[in-house]
Amino acid sequence: MATTSQPTSTGARIALHPCYSEQAHRHFARLHLAVAPACNIQCHYCNRKYDCSNESRPGVVSELLNPEQAVQKALAVGAAIPHLAVVGVAGPGDPLANPDRLFATFRALAAKAPDLTLCVSTNGLALPKHVDELVKYRIGHVTITINCVDPDIGARIYPWIFWNHRRIRGRKAAEILIAQQQKGLEMLVEHGVLVKVNSVLIPGVNADHLQEVHRVITAKGAFLHNIMPLIARPEHGTYFGLTGQPEPTVEQLRALQAACAIQRGATGMMNHCQQCRADAVGLIGQDRGAEFSLEKVAAMTVDWQAAMAKRAAVRTAIERRIALNAQIHHLNRPALLANQGARSRQRETLRMAVASNDGRTIDAHFGHAREFLIFDVAPMGARLVERRNIDRYCSGPVTCGDAAPALSNAIAALHDCTLLLCARIGFEPWRALEDAAISPNSERAGEPIIDALLAVYGEWRKDVRHPVQTPATGLCA
Repeated sequence: MATTSQPTSTGARIALHPCYSEQAHRHFARLHLAVAPACNIQCHYCNRKYDCSNESRPGVVSELLNPEQAVQKALAVGAAIPHLAVVGVAGPGDPLANPDRLFATFRALAAKAPDLTLCVSTNGLALPKHVDELVKYRIGHVTITINCVDPDIGARIYPWIFWNHRRIRGRKAAEILIAQQQKGLEMLVEHGVLVKVNSVLIPGVNADHLQEVHRVITAKGAFLHNIMPLIARPEHGTYFGLTGQPEPTVEQLRALQAACAIQRGATGMMNHCQQCRADAVGLIGQDRGAEFSLEKVAAMTVDWQAAMAKRAAVRTAIERRIALNAQIHHLNRPALLANQGARSRQRETLRMAVASNDGRTIDAHFGHAREFLIFDVAPMGARLVERRNIDRYCSGPVTCGDAAPALSNAIAALHDCTLLLCARIGFEPWRALEDAAISPNSERAGEPIIDALLAVYGEWRKDVRHPVQTPATGLCA
């Protein structure tokens, strides 16, 4: 099994994880692999049989994968989305109720994609007996769904559990589940695993109890607490949905999160959860799962070693962008501005690429460019660093978009650039550039190069994000 050295500081361990870091979720993608069909408990808010591609709800999947298919999909996604950082298993059942399928998947991924962070989301019933194996496979992040620490409340949420080869119901079932969850949480923390706890807010059932849950998991060392609103729509066919159980309001959710956050020494609160599907692909809040069906993945040819190298380059670029944003925020403080020196000015430098035919204005389409002009831009001005020759990506409407190698080479030529200024760009290369953490900008078409560079740099320093510009469908690059 291939291994990589793991970061030791908490900051480094969450830097790439979109579910653990609010900063990371804006930049890094995640993939959920649906390899766990069986579940060992029943929740009144869950019905795994219902699937709609337009909804975001835990437990929902369109295709169940075996371990071989899951690894093939992960490698394909990792090649197509180079800002992929995390691969998790969260369903549609419970991963630890499917240990053979789960660990077969992780064994293969640890060998072929050791740069990807692996994580698991579990109800916790089978957690204690699998902690050692989770640690063995470098699972540094685990999410446990803990909705209560009181068995009487648990009996209103869980009608049964499957424990020691038999089904147990009522309060006894809740007692066992809660004990296993708490034991598993303690064991993971002892092994240095970062634990996020999910809790479903159910009005009239556990709403007044979740502050106690927060207090308990804080005492036991959970790193993050994610309180999610109950989803209880009749069309989903869940017990709560069919019995008219109300969902919480936004105000109820925010008030509870705020009340937990002010507890002494409280575990951090997660506020950017989108309650993802168990087969989610892409950034949080984005689902590109339809692009990676079993049929489509089977037709893809993937060089997983080259993909891993590309991911490393993209991560470096994203980390540079995050660091630059942080520096800009600091530099906006008058005290730091007054004391900035040569080193500070050097850190402010932003590398940009320009597509230009005449060398004076932003007049070249991205796909027609035969070279990029590379500039370092700083408060003192813009400096031409070099010219980089490339193969033309697009030769007109007939061939535009068919030259994948040329597009990849063009993007590779921009590996150290944060922004690209061009006169025009099509949808596919636009998205490919953003996947590589390079921001395309066609708003300065026709302007003198230096004027455009300084204007864009001024906007960047003010931390103003450019509006997302979607090129018209069918527009040639």
